[in-house]
Amino acid sequence: MRYNSYASYFKSLFGGRAQKLSIDGGFSCPNRDGTKGTGGCTFCNNEAFNPSYCREAKTITEQIDEGIKFHLWRYRKSACYLAYFQTYSNTYAPLEELQERYEEALSHPMVSGIIIGTRPDCVDDEKLDYIALLKKRGFVGLEYGIESCYDRTLEAVGRGHDFATTRRAVEATAKRGIHCGGHFILGLPGETREEMVASAEIINSLPLNTVKFHQLQILKGTRLAEEPTERRGMAFGLEEYIALVCDIVERLRPDLAIERFAGEVPPRYQAMPERAWKRPDGRLVRNEEIGAMIEAELTRRDSRQGCLFPRG
Repeated sequence: MRYNSYASYFKSLFGGRAQKLSIDGGFSCPNRDGTKGTGGCTFCNNEAFNPSYCREAKTITEQIDEGIKFHLWRYRKSACYLAYFQTYSNTYAPLEELQERYEEALSHPMVSGIIIGTRPDCVDDEKLDYIALLKKRGFVGLEYGIESCYDRTLEAVGRGHDFATTRRAVEATAKRGIHCGGHFILGLPGETREEMVASAEIINSLPLNTVKFHQLQILKGTRLAEEPTERRGMAFGLEEYIALVCDIVERLRPDLAIERFAGEVPPRYQAMPERAWKRPDGRLVRNEEIGAMIEAELTRRDSRQGCLFPRG
């Protein structure tokens, strides 16, 4: 394989496939409760990404049990399961509440660890110290919604923090030996293709273990869907997007594991379904197909992850 895949990374840790089980832990977000804003970031509709079993009304244990059943038919050979606190900002609560919810997940007999999705401005030393202690119980990871490396973009989409905040959070996490991942959106309003490619150098400077990318999708119920079309960010054709991602991958550190290259939401959430990628027969291109397309394009170029990463 011409890139360092997330699956290979976790196989090296667990000896087989590690399946994430999405959990709604009942957390909120400072961009929703009025602390920094209301309505969330301009692109955000968490509901579009939640699997059917992931609902706050259910206990964490119930969500894990249903998640295992949900994935069993498709991934019968999973070596272990990781409880993935995915919805909104999962460190945005008093420490006592975090302890209660994380402990419930870790106490499940089928769970080998937890992954906590959050914002860079929702961690502090006390919370990070506690999360580091959980490594004694199994795998522990923090995934930060970084989205962009540029302050201008972060301000435009209403993030409520700057990139310096991101760097501090990632460095503090890595310093404690906690697995650290970063999530990035390609095509946010105002960013050029050149800036997206150049962000690889900034990503390389962060002590991340894993990264994931997805294309900007305009979702119903978001502020971005209410903007004029010309202010809704960059719309990529499929071939154009594959080329962009390969340009980024060629510049990424070889040790960074890439979890995914694109995002996928049910068509009912798409505010601009015309942006969806389709095969000539009209069939939608599925998320899992994008990795094979990236691999094929890297093969065509006779290149690979990190081939343009400056060494020494």
